[in-house]
Amino acid sequence: MQPVTPATIFTGIFLVVALYCGIDPFDHSPLYGFPDFVSYKVDVPDWSLVPNTEDAHNLLQKSEIKFLNQVQGPESVTFDPLGRGPYTGVADGRILFWDGQSWKDFAYTSGNRSELCDPKPIPASYLKNEHICGRPLGLRFDKKTGDLFIADAYLGLMKAECPFDSRNDLDIDEEGNVYFTDSSTKYQRRNFMQLVWSGEPSGRLLKYDPVTKETIVLVAGIQFPNGVSISKDGSFLVFCEGPVGSLRRLWLKGKKAGTTELFAILPGHPDNVRTNGKGEFWVAMHCRRNMYSYLLSRYPNLRQFILKLPIPAIYQYKAFIGGRFHAMVAKYSAEGELLRVLEDRQGKVVRAVSEVDEHEGKLWMGSVLMPFVAVYDLAAA
Repeated sequence: MQPVTPATIFTGIFLVVALYCGIDPFDHSPLYGFPDFVSYKVDVPDWSLVPNTEDAHNLLQKSEIKFLNQVQGPESVTFDPLGRGPYTGVADGRILFWDGQSWKDFAYTSGNRSELCDPKPIPASYLKNEHICGRPLGLRFDKKTGDLFIADAYLGLMKAECPFDSRNDLDIDEEGNVYFTDSSTKYQRRNFMQLVWSGEPSGRLLKYDPVTKETIVLVAGIQFPNGVSISKDGSFLVFCEGPVGSLRRLWLKGKKAGTTELFAILPGHPDNVRTNGKGEFWVAMHCRRNMYSYLLSRYPNLRQFILKLPIPAIYQYKAFIGGRFHAMVAKYSAEGELLRVLEDRQGKVVRAVSEVDEHEGKLWMGSVLMPFVAVYDLAAA
């Protein structure tokens, strides 16, 4: 009988671990249930080009947390043309309006609501039923008509309860044309982590003409497009490329009309973008870039291998964002110059931001992941 040596024990443990990882007996891999998952290369900019500007004082930690546990996953926060609000869409499919004293139901996107949409403890609790209850994301008011347009992740572009054809975020020009993004034709929002990890390029930027009732594709082949916002003068719009970590500009007027170009390389991975009264752009970012996510973006085969490991999605996601929540917003000029960065690097107060809207000297920040709205007073800095 051969003696048991440390090398033999190590070899045995290695083989058991390799077998476990290969067969994933408890279905822990984030790719379980996605047999046709494919990782695509993401053309992230060279690491040397990524801005390293930081908020040394973690100023977002001075934000006021409002409506704690009164709103679940309020991604978009907006005000109507008369300054009333805020209005926000929440995880159970409703659009709510703050009347100054309490939240009131303003609208909902799904006509198929049931007890499945009843209140739950955290925003993630609604994920499995989002396709039934609806999931309103981007909200914008038409400043001329006062109509509220809603981008529902499952039910499309809506005005009141009339569905059109959309997915993620939107903006409206002076003629009433609606510009919106469709993040993916393959993955639904409840599978957003698989979409982020895949980097598949089926996203689109579209335009809806309310007069002709026609929708046209302006830009196709985008990797997870998200927020969209029109410049103050209406000559161009910018939209977010999530995995790439950039803002792209689409010219709407002038000699360059119809063409796109890089507008800004961001320090993090963006969600939504909003124009303020000065014509500057506030960008909400999921997290700051890190070397781990950078390498996975550049090497899709490595990303696919790691995602096949029996490591639950929540831990894979935390590794991707740097180990913990990291709230960050940045302001850019109309020329694409980085003007300011505000952060909560420890995720102590704000934790995560999906959208930031500047209103009367304050930043109103919502997040699909949080049960509150955070408000930062710009005059407090």
